[in-house]
Amino acid sequence: MTLNENLLILSHCFDLIFAFDEIVALGYRENVNLAQIRTFTEMDSHEEKVFRAVRETQEREAKAEMRRKAKELQQARRDAERAGKKAPGFGGFGSSGMSNVNPATIITDSFVEPEKPKVAPAPVRPSSSSKALKLGAKGKEVDNFVDKLKSEGEHVIAPGLGRKSSDVSKVLQPPINTESIHMRIEEKISLSCGRDGGLQNMEVLGMISLRVGDEKNGRIRLHVSNNDKKGAQMQTHPNVDKKLFSSDSVIGLKNPDKSFPLNSDVGVLKWRLQSTDESVIPLTINCWPSEAGSSCDVNIEYELQEEELELNDVVITIPVPSGVGAPLIGDLDGEYRHDTRRNILEWCLPVIDANNKSGSLEFSIAGQPNDFFPVNVCFVSKRSYCDIQVAKVTLVEGDGQVKFSTETSFISDKYEIL
Repeated sequence: MTLNENLLILSHCFDLIFAFDEIVALGYRENVNLAQIRTFTEMDSHEEKVFRAVRETQEREAKAEMRRKAKELQQARRDAERAGKKAPGFGGFGSSGMSNVNPATIITDSFVEPEKPKVAPAPVRPSSSSKALKLGAKGKEVDNFVDKLKSEGEHVIAPGLGRKSSDVSKVLQPPINTESIHMRIEEKISLSCGRDGGLQNMEVLGMISLRVGDEKNGRIRLHVSNNDKKGAQMQTHPNVDKKLFSSDSVIGLKNPDKSFPLNSDVGVLKWRLQSTDESVIPLTINCWPSEAGSSCDVNIEYELQEEELELNDVVITIPVPSGVGAPLIGDLDGEYRHDTRRNILEWCLPVIDANNKSGSLEFSIAGQPNDFFPVNVCFVSKRSYCDIQVAKVTLVEGDGQVKFSTETSFISDKYEIL
């Protein structure tokens, strides 16, 4: 490999890492193609723009404050010289350290540090037409961006202080108290339906990850409770005894004298369900736009088919035409939010379960029926879709039961009505 090739790889190292992250998840290869990887790695991040805009605004405000402080110190020094007193200094550094320092050079990205003392001629005040003092043009652009976000209803906050309460979290918080044996049961669903009915494709991927935090509990067996009735295909880790799992639904190492890795998340069982059967859709979405002159009346409804599930933070996103004003909302279950910047209407439902299994939204807005597709759905759940759980954990020797903790998550990776 030539030097130029090495430099090319080095300059794109982060891009390569991000691309590999889309290909491999939890040690297993993801079922993605080149076009999907390119789309994922090139996606624009609105949150990153907001973060950068707020950060630049904060840095600019800090610089302005430091310039003001420096001017105050210079004024105090001049006043002291006029009064024949000793000018104020900075502790052991004396008073000369700030006498001729340009205030604009004091600020760095994360801390304040005075430059070395230097003698410079008195600055000449430039005329108002000089371009040398036209600083902060980018800052004004950032300010305008932040102000525009606020005017459109966005709640812009400083980085690290939290997020909007209406944002859908893709990661469920783990239990506060975890045992030395802890398991994560994770599932994600990808689904595409036609607007006129029919399931084009549905895929559910699941995995059980084991983490052992105490060496004395390394030699264990997991007793799996498989209540799946939909036909999920299972696969154990290569080091797991497949015969033992096939006969008794027990996950144990091929060599019972060995222990599971310590303080490391290990995927011990994964499963995959793929179907085009409409009866297995967990949440059906029915969107009916009908023309009414120059506008459209849109009726959209949901129905939970898997009543054992409890879906949280559900957001159903409907695209709406731009530049036609806000939609006129009729009947509504839950809440809605009209995002004029992204030209979408978000239908927000905190919980969908057996007690709240169906609901509807009606609105009118100028447009054509095709303007309101594709409809996208996001949700999280603490219940497994395929209902595959760990019933108990026992020691290899003595068959004594061991206390364990579990966290379960079922999330929508892609859920759209085309």
